[in-house]
Amino acid sequence: VQLQASGGGLVQAGTSLRLSCVASTDTFSLYHMAWFRQRPGKGSEFVVAIDRSGDKTLYSDTVAGRFTISRDNAKNTLYLQMNSLKPEDTGVYYCAAREGVYYALGEYPTWGQGTLVTVSS
Repeated sequence: VQLQASGGGLVQAGTSLRLSCVASTDTFSLYHMAWFRQRPGKGSEFVVAIDRSGDKTLYSDTVAGRFTISRDNAKNTLYLQMNSLKPEDTGVYYCAAREGVYYALGEYPTWGQGTLVTVSS
């Protein structure tokens, strides 16, 4: 599966942004999905995961209550709604996929190319 993330941009703190990730497969519903981010000067960081059906989610403490993950299996698309953005949310956001058992913090072998989010203060 190939993943294409989009929706990043430059926004002011306190505003919202929605990221999308389109999967190039008709078996998108078989994949558990996640968003990761890489903030400037830091390694990749888990943000949130969702199981293949959309019933189970896990958020990192840093985004819980502000970000919402969702998916539309009919459109092969994953979303990340980001509200109340903070300057520390700045980074490159990646969507990632894994098959098999749902383990939110497990390994995700397939990654998209990333979309840059910049939050100004």
